[in-house]
Amino acid sequence: MITATPFDFPYDGRLIAENTALVVIDLQQDFLSTTGYFARQGYDPSPLRAILPTVSRLITAARKAGIRIVHTRQGYRADMADMTPYEKWRRKRAGLEGTEILLRSGPGFQIVPEIDVAPQDIIVDKTCNSAFTYTDFELVLRAQGITHLLFSGCTTDVCVHTTLREACDRNFQCLTISDACASGDQKAHEAALHMVTVEDGVFGALAESSAVIAALSRLSGAKG
Repeated sequence: MITATPFDFPYDGRLIAENTALVVIDLQQDFLSTTGYFARQGYDPSPLRAILPTVSRLITAARKAGIRIVHTRQGYRADMADMTPYEKWRRKRAGLEGTEILLRSGPGFQIVPEIDVAPQDIIVDKTCNSAFTYTDFELVLRAQGITHLLFSGCTTDVCVHTTLREACDRNFQCLTISDACASGDQKAHEAALHMVTVEDGVFGALAESSAVIAALSRLSGAKG
């Protein structure tokens, strides 16, 4: 089990590698670079970059334990045919008109090089904050027999939390890794983490990466 708050994860004490996935949300150039969407909105991307070593350690530990890695990427089609009038209005308002920011054709759509994406990893591309909306994310998880999700990535208060909430509603067992998530707004980050634990874990459990890695190491040892 993983030492967590407000209960150790999973609740039934059965942490099974084959049924578990580490979800790495949107660690893309557009969010982590100094010229991407996030920076152009006036946010400092350095808190997001600061979690990269932690996420990398989690990925290494998860692979050794036999846990699948799922990366998500957010962006629209190059022709913007999947962008609503409201989204186009927000894009113009943000000063992004005429750029490739948040378009799948642009270099910012790619996952940052500090994150190791292996050939066997799963990549889910999305247009919305939730990885479930208009994607095959749930189909892939069900097909792989995955029932337990470990959440990391950015931003804690938007894409991570939106995906987490939908996962809980779909009866996945969820753990958010507090120091493997980040936001440009520290208050929003802290509030999002706190919300996981309210009502005795309404959105699952919350743990630090050290506790997760320790549990995954025990899984690796058991396999050996």
